[in-house]
Amino acid sequence: MILAVGEPATFAAKAATTTIPTLFILAEDPSRLGLVSSVAHPGGNMTGINFLAAEVTTKRLEFLRQLVPHAARIAVLVNPSDAARAEVTLRDAEAAARTMGLQIQVLNADTADEIDTAFEKSAREHLDALFVAATPFSSVHLVQMAQLAAFYRLPTAHYQREFTEAGGLMSYGSDIPEAFRQAGIYGGRILKGEKPAELPVVQSSKFELSINVRTARMLGLTVPTQLLATADRVID
Repeated sequence: MILAVGEPATFAAKAATTTIPTLFILAEDPSRLGLVSSVAHPGGNMTGINFLAAEVTTKRLEFLRQLVPHAARIAVLVNPSDAARAEVTLRDAEAAARTMGLQIQVLNADTADEIDTAFEKSAREHLDALFVAATPFSSVHLVQMAQLAAFYRLPTAHYQREFTEAGGLMSYGSDIPEAFRQAGIYGGRILKGEKPAELPVVQSSKFELSINVRTARMLGLTVPTQLLATADRVID
């Protein structure tokens, strides 16, 4: 069996074999990517876990607005090298922003230096908050982003709870450790003889809201009581 984590590894596995059972862990809809016939009936030699990082854009933006109620102009940071995911994020963010009466400014970053530039630009142009798109790139650089958000006193929303553990303000997204646990369960079933074609793709049903109250206080923000009650993880 092959375990492929992320799109590049999954597409490499798909190109390499049509017979070895392959289990993937992806943030994107695998049927939209053409990896399986459908979520319910994968067909072929692939199935896996879809942890829905991009699909919760609207809800994450709503939580950010609750934390920063005065916000009017919000930057959305995307990775231009991940064009498909950037397009989906911007589509959903722009639609949600219109509903909430927000203005969106798109920022691009494909390197650590470009992340520095994006945060500096957000501060220079007095943007009210920053929304980080869910991509492997932003996951790798989450500590850098948390440090820059603190330096520029910029309320920032990420999709991984590790961002708040590193000092970031808030995160909302799928429970990624749970996705890997589910992958372990599916891997055991495949190794015992079940066929990927007959195992539906598991889509995340557990999502986490994490809020760093210490960071909120540093930014002069008051976390609404209702939001604290909703949060799965509160750092104080």
